[in-house]
Order: sequence, then structure tokens, then C-alpha cells
Amino acid sequence: MFSKNEYKSSKKMQKISKCLQIRCMLNIWGVILYLRLPWITAQAGVGLTWVIILLSSCITGITGLSTSAIATNGKVKGGGTYFLISRSLGPELGGSIGLIFAFANAVAVAMHTVGFAETVTDLMSEHGAVMVDRINNIRIIGIVTVTCLLGISMAGMAWESKAQILFFLVIMVSFVNYIVGTIIPASPEKQSKGFFSYRADIFAANFVPDWRGPEGSFFGMFSIFFPSATGCIYLFYFFYSIFFPGACVVRDAACIYLFYFIFFPGACVVRDASGLLNDSLTSSSADCVGLSCNYSWDFTECINNKSCLYGINFCVQMMSLVSGFAPLITAGIFGATLSSALACLVSAPKVFQCLCQDKLYPLIGFFGKGYGKNQEPIRGYLLAYIIAVCFILIAELNTIAPIISNFFLCSYSLINFSCFHASVTNSPGWRPSFRFYSRWLSLLGAVCCVVIMFLLTWWAALIAVGVVVFLLGYTLYKKPDVNWGSSVQAGSYSFALNQCVGLNSVEDHVKNYRPQCLVLTGPPSRRPALVDLVSCLTKSLSLMMCGNVVTVGLKHSEHTLKLQEANSSRHVSWLNQRKVRAFYRGVVAADLRSGVNVLLQGSGLGRMKPNVVLMGFKSDWSRSSPEAAHSYIGILHDAFDLQFGVCVLRMREGFDVSPPRRSHDIRNHLSWRSWSMNLSSVFSASVCIGPEPQLDSAFQKKQGKKTIDVYWLSDDGGLTLLLPYLLTRRRRWSSCKVRVFVGGDPDRKEEQRQDVRRFQDLIGPFSVDPDPKQDPGSGLGRQQEEPWRISQQDVERNQAKTLRQIRLNEVLKDYSRDAALIVITMPVGRTGVCPSMLYLAWLDFLSRDLRPPVLLVRGNQENVLTFYCQ
Repeated sequence: MFSKNEYKSSKKMQKISKCLQIRCMLNIWGVILYLRLPWITAQAGVGLTWVIILLSSCITGITGLSTSAIATNGKVKGGGTYFLISRSLGPELGGSIGLIFAFANAVAVAMHTVGFAETVTDLMSEHGAVMVDRINNIRIIGIVTVTCLLGISMAGMAWESKAQILFFLVIMVSFVNYIVGTIIPASPEKQSKGFFSYRADIFAANFVPDWRGPEGSFFGMFSIFFPSATGCIYLFYFFYSIFFPGACVVRDAACIYLFYFIFFPGACVVRDASGLLNDSLTSSSADCVGLSCNYSWDFTECINNKSCLYGINFCVQMMSLVSGFAPLITAGIFGATLSSALACLVSAPKVFQCLCQDKLYPLIGFFGKGYGKNQEPIRGYLLAYIIAVCFILIAELNTIAPIISNFFLCSYSLINFSCFHASVTNSPGWRPSFRFYSRWLSLLGAVCCVVIMFLLTWWAALIAVGVVVFLLGYTLYKKPDVNWGSSVQAGSYSFALNQCVGLNSVEDHVKNYRPQCLVLTGPPSRRPALVDLVSCLTKSLSLMMCGNVVTVGLKHSEHTLKLQEANSSRHVSWLNQRKVRAFYRGVVAADLRSGVNVLLQGSGLGRMKPNVVLMGFKSDWSRSSPEAAHSYIGILHDAFDLQFGVCVLRMREGFDVSPPRRSHDIRNHLSWRSWSMNLSSVFSASVCIGPEPQLDSAFQKKQGKKTIDVYWLSDDGGLTLLLPYLLTRRRRWSSCKVRVFVGGDPDRKEEQRQDVRRFQDLIGPFSVDPDPKQDPGSGLGRQQEEPWRISQQDVERNQAKTLRQIRLNEVLKDYSRDAALIVITMPVGRTGVCPSMLYLAWLDFLSRDLRPPVLLVRGNQENVLTFYCQ
């Protein structure tokens, strides 16, 4: 038993089902059926015409199954086919096919209107009324008709559903009238025009093809017929209430096409007839040509001269000729053409409005504006009207129909591909209620549509494919800010996952070495220069991951707030806005060193994990707390212990930029409103307010014809040489030459004395000088408590390295003052041998007072050069 609400819902769906079936039937039984199907039968023969209809039904049937699956996988809103494709395949293909589908509907308005105008012109010719000539008459009548339809559509469509029922009844009466006409014995006037009622020999002659004219081919006829089959696709939008009744409608429509409008004229009407009553035979003649001779009619003269005006090869109004009462057929043509033209004129702007509202393309938003309570796309109506008028000026139904066929086939190909792609990605979000589909059948349908497109009209197919590719490329380049959970996203995830897993079974090789960088940027927007330099090294080449460590106290509330800050989406938004191909990873830790250790050990996936850590130089090490400086050097040692290559970048102007001003200070906000707002809402209101402003850096500019100076002081595996080479592959660095320095001038000890004094002054505050009055070991005990302290023994033990850094700084100033970048093999201070403050002093003195940026590089002894590789 149904509940009251279920009963009402069922009744409503049944009503929708009936309305939609009627609308689809009107679209199927349209202008092609009345005005071109007998002619197609004459050209292709009854047998091949059946093949054309069955092939069209198979394509629309497969597409209907795919549509049912997509439509029952989620809510379907306005936009029809465009909505289905875009939400399934994503904006890249959805947007392009949306434009093509809207354009195809606008051209369909012209096709149906030209069919109506053609019928009116023939009626005028029968009654001797002439305006200009046939072509111009069709143009004039067509433009007047489509203008009236535009006025009706803009005035309102409240009456349209009731009018559809009236049109449907008129068409059904015309069908009955047509069948009755085939049974009634033919009058002499009808016989003169080729109608002889049912004859076996006529059916046998008309069963085989008789190609004539430039359009005389199987696919030429298919291209003209196919637009009449496109209405079948709409039967599948609401599967639960419509699918089985819809299947019956398709079956009945196919039967009507196969038998009523192919078998009947194929068995009753000859291909050629003159229409002249005096061509009847009073006696048999040996020179008589054609089947009509068997029925005492001689059309030999018009057949030989190719001047016949009647017969199913020439008379487009053959249904009126065969019917019992011709005006009913004319009324059916009027009902079918006008209703179909009006439906297409309404649907095209709706699809285009949905596309405009998605904001995928520029300059088209003007046409998406809605007016009134129902948001009618008035501007879209005007655009569809202009397109329809342009194609009405062609005034030739046989030219317009193939164009529409290509556009609809393109749409159907993408619908089937959408269903196949969504199925093959195995996304958990693909859960259609409709189960009677096959992914491989959908793929077959997509391939068949593409193949038939090129077999019909290759230049139109190239135009359609070209439009799709162009709009696809534009969307991929612009990357619109939409997320519809498309199957393309699911497929990208599956592909990436499979490739990452596959890399696990492949051993590393020096030829495939890539510097995969973990960049300790903190919030990336605070150190844009660091981000931009590493982006030059890794863009389109290897992995880049921006790491951010947020330190936190013991309070749980502060931990929650810091966790949200570390994982804020604004960091990724900033990277995307800057067009940096990088990942972001934020962690919360008690101190910087432990947080970086987490990043070093936990970042990456399988083989896609960092092997080089890059950080900025701590320029304020002598002014900050010794513990912070010691922790900084500890990070370098941790990286070396974990087999990472290490890079330290120093710039004269520094890295940190001022954070953008916020409308509310988070601390004041917390102290003022903490009694009434929870921490997560405070954070979202005061911190996560979108991506931060973009600031330029020196590494975003073209470097010109400068040099990249490489000081290769020891063999660390070749990373010091590889990184400069990778930089020169980028456009902004391509004009730079790489200079490699492997030695220097002889020692000039007298000139070094002043630099040595400066170095001693630099490390002086961190030295341990034991009191001679006390135990000599007291200094050692203090150094154990404060390991950054520098003893006299440390200075003496590392004197050679200290002098080397002092001398190297002089060489850098002499030879590389105009370089774009200086790359130096970074010295290594051994743990327990070189105190952290002494090591920092080396790095500082080595890279100080230099105008170009300095990149200190130290590989992990892994060979990254292919010079010695087999």
C-alpha cells in the first residue's frame, strides 16, 4: 500500500511521464518524417532505410541507457545534456559540449521552421500564389514564423503543455488518415503522380537502393534522417517513471517508421511519375519504361529526360498525396514542425543560460541573465533567434539536417564516454540507481558516434571536434574554480595512485634521478622568493613540497587553533594562484626541529618523496637565542642523517615579507569573544579569509645574460652541478651561462688577517674561556651544558676550514659580484667536532656581503650525474 504522499508523488511522476512522452513523440514525428522519409526510401530503398532507422535507434538507445545511468546517479537540474556531461566529465568537456548542444538546438529551430515554410510554399504554389521564388519564399516565411515563435516564447509558456496535447492529437489523426489513404483505391489523378496502392512488384523494385544526386549515399541519407531520432534521448531523463513507458514509445515510434512510413510508400508509390493525366496508356507499348507500364501509365518521357516532378523520388508532399484527406496531413506537418521549433527555441537558451551561470568562459555571461520570477533567459532567446535566422537563410532542409546530425552525434559521443569513464574509474561516488547499462556498450556507442560523424560530413565533424578541442584547451589553461566531483577527477586519482604504486617495483637509476624538494617555507606566502627559486628547479620536472611547522604550547585550545592554522586551505590557494606546482604540508610540533623531523620522515608517498631539503639561511643567528641557532644546525644534521641533500639559500634582502594585515587580530579577538565563540569559528572568521596577496620576488624576473657561478669545492655526488643546469632549462634563466670554479689564487695570509679578526669577533660571544684560577675542566662542563659554545680547542681543530671559508668569501667578492646566482658546495661541520655556533659562523662569513643570492648545496654522496653511467 502507498502512503498519501507516495500516492501524490506517483501521480505527479505519471503526469510528468505523459507530458514528456508526448513532447518526445512530437520531436520524433517531426519534419523529417513528413517531408523527407519517403524520399529517403526512394534513394536507399526499403531495406537500407530500415537499416538507417535501426542504426539511429541503436545509437539513441545506447545513449539513452548511458543517460539513464548518469541521470540516476544524482540530481538533474536545468541544462539537460550539458548538465549531465559537465557534472560527470567536468567543466573541460562539459563546457565545450554545452556550447555545441545549445548551438545544435538553435540550428534545429531553423530546420523545423524551414520544413514549415517549405510546406506553406508548396500550398501557395498549388493555389497559384507567388511572392518571389521558391527559395526566397521559404526564407521570408521562415523568418516571419521564427519571429512569431520568439514572441510566443518570450511572452510565456504556460499554455504550451496543453498545446502539445492538441498537436499530438492532430498528428495521430493525420497518421490514421495516411493509413486509410493507402487502402483507398487510387484515383487517376493519384495514379498519374505514381500512387497505385499496394503492389508486390512496386515493393520489390523499391526495396533496393537507387542513389541519385550528390546526396545519394547511405550516410548521406543517414545524416538527413538522424535529427528525427534525437528526440528519443529525452525519454530517459526520468527513469523511474518513464523508462519502461519510454521504451514502449521508442518501440512504437520505430514501428511507425519501419512500417507505416517506409513499407506503405515503398509498396504503393513508384519512384518516377510525371503527374500528367494524358500519360495513361490505352494499349501496351514496347517502348514503355518503368513499373507504371504494368498499370497502363507511360512515364517514359520524363524518366528519360529526368524531368519527373512526382513519385517518391521527387514529391516531398507524398504523404499528402497518399492520404485520404490532404489537409489533415498539412495540419500534422504544421503541428509537428511548429511544436518542435518552439521546443528547440525554448531549450537552447536554457542550456546556454546554465552554461553562462557556471562562468566557464568569458564574454558570455551577458546572455545568462534571467528575467522575471522564472528567470527567463530573454537574451538567450534573442541569440538563439539570430542563429536560427542565419540558418533559415540557407532555405534547404537537406543542407541543414546533416549539420545538426554532426553536432548531436558529438553530444551523444560524450554522453556515452561520460558513462564509460565514470564506470571505469570505479569511484565510490558512482552509484546509479539504473543498472541496465554496460560500460563497454557505452564505449562502443561513443566510438560509433565519432566514426559516423566523419562518415557523414568530414568537414563538419572537424569543425565540431575543433571547437571541442579549442574550448577544452582553454578550460584546462584557465582552470575555472568549480568542483563538481567529476569522473575526470576520480580518474586522475586512480591513475596517480596506480602509477605511484607501480614505481615501487622499479629500482632507482641515476638517469632518472630528480631533485624532489622539501622546502621549509613556513607559510609559503611569507617567503615567496624561496618558493619561486625551487619552483624553477622542479616545475614540470619533479616533486616540490612546501613544509610549515607551527609550534604550540601545552594548552589544548591553543593546539586546536594552531592545527587549523597549519592546515589552512589558504596556503594551497596561494600556491595555486601563483601557479606554483607544489604540495603543501603543515604540522604542529612542540619545537621547530621536531616538526621538521616529522616532515623529513613523513612527507611523500612511495617513491614520490623528497630527497633534498631546502631552507633559508638564519641571518639573525647571532642576535637570536643560542638555543634557536643550535636547533637550526640540528635540522641540517638531521637531514644529513636521513640521507637528504641539503640546500641553504641566502639573499641580501632576506626572505620574510610582512604578513598581510587582517581585519581582526586573532589574539585580541580571542580574548574579547572567547566567552561566546568556539575556537574553530574564531579561526575561520579571523584567519581563513582567502588567499594572501601575491608579492613579486627576484626569481620571477628574467635574469638576462648574467652568469651562474658554481664553486665546486668537493664531490658530493654532483648535486652542486645538477641544480644550476636545471635552472638554465627555464626561460627566465636560459640566457645565463654556468661558470664552474674548482680552485683559487695562492693564499695571501697578510690580507686575511683583518678578516680573521672579524671572524674572531663574530664568534667571540659564543666562546668558552675557562677561568685560570678554577679547574681547567670547568669550561668543558659548561660546553656540555651549552653545546653551541666554542672552546679554544674547537677553534684550533677547525682552523684550516675557518681560513678556507674566509678566503673563499674574498674570491666570491672578486669574481662573482655580478652573477645572477652563486652556488657553493656547503661545508659540513661534524657533530661533536664542530660546535653549532662555529658552523653557523662559517656559513655566515662564507656568504656575507654578497649582492647575488647564494645557494649553499651539499649532496648526500649519491651519484646524480650520468657521466659515468652505463
